Amino acid sequence: MSADPRIEPGFLQAWPVAEALYFESGEHSLFGWLHAPRDGKHCDVGVVICKPFGYEAICAHRSVRTFAESCAALGAPTLRFDYLGTGDSADIDPAADQIEIWICDIVAAVTALQRRTGVSRICLLGIRLGAMLATLAASRCAAVDSLILVAPIVSGRRYLKEIRTTRLAAALLPGGTDAASASPGSMEVSGFYFSEAALASLGQVDLGSRGAPAVAAMLVIDGTSFPVSRAWTEKLAATGLAMTYQVLPGMVEMTFTAPQFAAVPREMVAAVGEWLTKFPLAAGTTRVAPALPSAPTAPALRLPQGSNDQSSIVERPVLFGSEAALFGIVTEPRAGELRRRAVVVLNAGADFHIGSSGITVELARSWARRGYVVLRMDFAGIGDSSTRPGRPDNEVFPPAAVDDMRAAVEYLRSRYDVRDFTVAGMCSGAYHALQSAVAALPVDRILMVNPQNYFWNEGMSIYGMQVHELVAPASGGSHGKLLSLDRWRRLFSGQVDIGYLFKLYTKRTALAVESALKSAARSMRIRLPNDLGFELEEIAGRGVRIVFVFARGEPGIGLLKMQAGGSLKRLGEHFRMHIIDGADHVFSKLGPRQELEKILSDELYARADLKVVNNPLLSQTNAQ
Repeated sequence: MSADPRIEPGFLQAWPVAEALYFESGEHSLFGWLHAPRDGKHCDVGVVICKPFGYEAICAHRSVRTFAESCAALGAPTLRFDYLGTGDSADIDPAADQIEIWICDIVAAVTALQRRTGVSRICLLGIRLGAMLATLAASRCAAVDSLILVAPIVSGRRYLKEIRTTRLAAALLPGGTDAASASPGSMEVSGFYFSEAALASLGQVDLGSRGAPAVAAMLVIDGTSFPVSRAWTEKLAATGLAMTYQVLPGMVEMTFTAPQFAAVPREMVAAVGEWLTKFPLAAGTTRVAPALPSAPTAPALRLPQGSNDQSSIVERPVLFGSEAALFGIVTEPRAGELRRRAVVVLNAGADFHIGSSGITVELARSWARRGYVVLRMDFAGIGDSSTRPGRPDNEVFPPAAVDDMRAAVEYLRSRYDVRDFTVAGMCSGAYHALQSAVAALPVDRILMVNPQNYFWNEGMSIYGMQVHELVAPASGGSHGKLLSLDRWRRLFSGQVDIGYLFKLYTKRTALAVESALKSAARSMRIRLPNDLGFELEEIAGRGVRIVFVFARGEPGIGLLKMQAGGSLKRLGEHFRMHIIDGADHVFSKLGPRQELEKILSDELYARADLKVVNNPLLSQTNAQ
């Protein structure tokens, strides 16, 4: 990205070790990050990181970045990238065999790293499904001479059984249903899918029945919770392969824990670094990096709008901000678009900028085809943005979030002459979208999906009891079961934490009393601190369109009614609320997700002066 004129001045010094780029894989373009050694010198070995699949990749994003930074710090240029149809790479044919295509993508990434850095030997570092893909790719690429496999999938058939079990468990949860498939024969898992062809390919892969990979050295790290690779590695070691096998903690915390709670597996990172210095790096030479081939002035991904190539939309990686280097992907409309409209899409929790199930990528490309500039941004400390000094990583409610959003708005205004702004977000992103309007940023509409709270103080923690928990039973329709026989049995059998229940209902009572006092004060036009009703009325008074979208049963519905009270009826045509049946909190199921995308798009495209009708506030929320 160093040649991109859209980068703010001074960021070459603030962001010296990674370059966002696109490279070709067959007829398609893939997005990646190239991490170069800081001192300009590197070994003759490069590392290509092959990420896991689906939601595991979202959870492990921070860890993958840490692996890349660690390898680069040892002198090994490192490339991490998104397979076709994932992350920020180009779209994939829904019927394509993803397994075959992703193996080819890994080979393309090897070629791209060699061309950019001049390294002659490559080490593939794969995690979970990425480890299986890396092993298969190694047999097709002579440059690969070593493998690092973290919690590898050895049997495709066993992996399919695992994800089918996960899918079934999700369907058995309260309100859960069997997710529809994107196409006949395909399978959706937590919002991500395998095509029918990919499922067939996976079912045929068994690394244990194959010969040893044609590499000189290999490190396999199993997680302590699922050490399933020992027998396979012992078989490989018997062939004479220089094999190292370790069992270390951190796999569950890296790949199966929501991003805001996920932890980087430090012991695994350290083990990878130690092994690299003993084997691949020790066998190589250290030299000054060659001059890189001339790069395009504005690295970009061109996505066809239709048959006419001139009307393509374009995606670009950008850096902006001041105190922290904030990263985002801008999706630009076709050339010649005169309407200056933009959408800023915020992180949901600590998910990086592709959003839950990759939904923000789909929305951004769809909206750009309708003439909008769309910025999918990472707050400071999340995803690929830098972290502010003194602040933690993966901070869901950073105190400087408004500053980050202001920087995004100013960036879009200065670079694209935007005059109409929308801010959109899910969960914590919805909270921040609201705060952008409360702070009087020049926004014209806010699209909020499943917010779970409307106020956040610096002293609060995501690890403690949350405000939405205080109204969850009422919103979910189970409040009346408090005195049921089953509840009493659980209480006296010790299955219920009495202290937690006492704290829950005490805080709920306090919240109800506080909301009643604010409502009474509001009726006398007396403003108290943290008054959601007053805030919404002020926002609407500035002409901002306020849109809430909830999955049915979300606690944010009850909390909105409780904390905003009668103000909701006074918002008039500036307020809309939609409730979607059959959805989970992050809209991981195909049907509800498509309905969400349609509602958000309709609200975005609606003219600001359009009279709002059929508001479901009274008819639907009263039933919650």
